[in-house]
Amino acid sequence: MKVFADESVSNGLQASMVESAAPPVRLPGEPTAQSIFREPWWLDIATGGHWSMVKVQRGKELLGQLPYYSTRKGGWVISRLPPLTRTLGPVIKPMGLDPAREQRHRQVITSELIEQLPHFDCFYQLFDPRVEDALAFSLHGFTVCARYTFRISPERTADEVWARLHTKTRNVIRTAGKKLTVAPVATPTEFMNFYDANLFERARTNAYGSDVMRELISAFVDRKAGQLLGAYGPGGQLVAAIGLVWDQNAMYYLLSSRKPEAHSGAISLLLWTAIQRALERKLTFDFDGFSCVGTYKFLEGFGGTLTQRLSVERMSTMYSIVRTLKRRIVPGSGTVFSHTL
Repeated sequence: MKVFADESVSNGLQASMVESAAPPVRLPGEPTAQSIFREPWWLDIATGGHWSMVKVQRGKELLGQLPYYSTRKGGWVISRLPPLTRTLGPVIKPMGLDPAREQRHRQVITSELIEQLPHFDCFYQLFDPRVEDALAFSLHGFTVCARYTFRISPERTADEVWARLHTKTRNVIRTAGKKLTVAPVATPTEFMNFYDANLFERARTNAYGSDVMRELISAFVDRKAGQLLGAYGPGGQLVAAIGLVWDQNAMYYLLSSRKPEAHSGAISLLLWTAIQRALERKLTFDFDGFSCVGTYKFLEGFGGTLTQRLSVERMSTMYSIVRTLKRRIVPGSGTVFSHTL
């Protein structure tokens, strides 16, 4: 469906596509829309430099931007979320208009961004919970779906959050706290060796790529934009670990791994420690979603608020047919990889 721009907001718009990885710009009036996953250093590492940005400008005024990642899989040209990049989506500059005109403005600018995107056999992005600009994607033939994450508000105190934990979750945290010591993992190399060893023991491979993960972890640790926390047992043995990243708005539960024989509450203890650190920093704690019932039930025990995240997807007819046939022939081929072990 073609979307026609309202002259009151589109007159004089100049759209430009940036082929190189130009840094995302924090748009005036919307500083919190910039998540760590949109940072140029993050995208450079996650994509190997293979990302681009479409922008909408009026004169020198930047009104909207949308980063995307492009790759080839077989003969298909695909744009999906880069490895370890949890959310992307458009960022639109608010204009301070009345609600109806502001909505129209956001729709028009988002449409301008969409129309600049190159052809993809499959395009998929998951939006940060603060990004709600999916209407224009729907009008351009994208499928819009709701996904969910749990979040804990920085307005709550640690005591309030503890009281909201399920009884079982509190009990396993207490028990684990008596047997394990929580401390920062010394180096990204120690974390990666631990992570890869646990995957090897489970006969699994690193879905994100060990090299990319290692470089991203080193980058967010060096920039003090994240931390690696470990649970240590008797003799100082590392038995479980998690990776956290943060921006000006939220702290995200990015990665975790544990030994098969580790205490059942090891990851829960690490998450409770992370939640307290997020509250100290006045940051929202984001559990980063879930892909299966088991993970949902585990995360639900922390008493967070269920929060919607919108996703958009558009596929060519042939790609859609081939993907459907593949899923019928190879059961489980469409299963989403979980970042938790």
